[in-house]
Amino acid sequence: MRPGQLILPVAATATLLFLLSGLTLTLSCNKALCASDVSKCLIQELCQCRPTDGNCSCCKECMLCLGNLWEECCDCVGMCNPKNYSDSPATSKSTVEELHRPIPSLFRALTEGDAPINMMVVSFPVAEELSHHENLVSFLESLDSTQQNVSVPGNSIHAYDAQENMCTVVYFDDCVSIRQCKLYCESMGGSKYRWFHNACCQCIGPECVDYGSKAVKCMNCLF
Repeated sequence: MRPGQLILPVAATATLLFLLSGLTLTLSCNKALCASDVSKCLIQELCQCRPTDGNCSCCKECMLCLGNLWEECCDCVGMCNPKNYSDSPATSKSTVEELHRPIPSLFRALTEGDAPINMMVVSFPVAEELSHHENLVSFLESLDSTQQNVSVPGNSIHAYDAQENMCTVVYFDDCVSIRQCKLYCESMGGSKYRWFHNACCQCIGPECVDYGSKAVKCMNCLF
C-alpha cells in the first residue's frame, strides 16, 4: 500500500459507489446540500441499515452523523421516504446562522467601493428585511394586551429607522458548500450567513437586522 492511501472495505466501497451514483440520478436527493455529508457517513458505514425493510439498527448513528442535515438528507441514504422537490426548488430554501465573532469594521472595509473579484455587493433598505415581521409583531402585540406575561420582541425592531438604515450583503459568484460559505463569511467579518440549498452563499453585514435577502443572486449559481 502506498503512503497515505486509504483502503475501504469492499462492502463499504460498493455501497458508497452505488448510493453516490444514485445522488446524480434521482431527483429526490438534494445533491448540493447532502453529497459531502452523505459521503462521510457512508465511508464510516454509519448508514448501512434499511428501516424500510424493518432494520433500524444504525438509525441513531446515521442521524448523529448527518446532524442538522438529517431532515434534508435522510432520503439520500435510504433512511426515509424520498422527498418531492418539484414544487419547492432549492433556491427557495436556505440555511441561516449567526456568526459568533463578527468584525463589523472589516466587513465594511471589504464591501466599500469596488466589489472584490468573484463577489457581488448588494445593499437595500432594512425595511425590506423587516416587512415579513410585521404580521408577527402585530399578532404578538395584540396577544400581549390580554396576556401580560407574553414578551413582545417588537421594541428592537421598531428602534431602527427602516428608511435610512441599509442592509449590505455579499454574494459569491460560484456555488460553494455550506462549510465554505460559513468560513468565507467569517473571514470577511460578517455577522451572519445565508446558504441557499442550490449552493449560493450570502454573507450578511452588521447593519442587517434579520438574515439579509431571500433572493438568489450568485452569478454562476442561480439554479
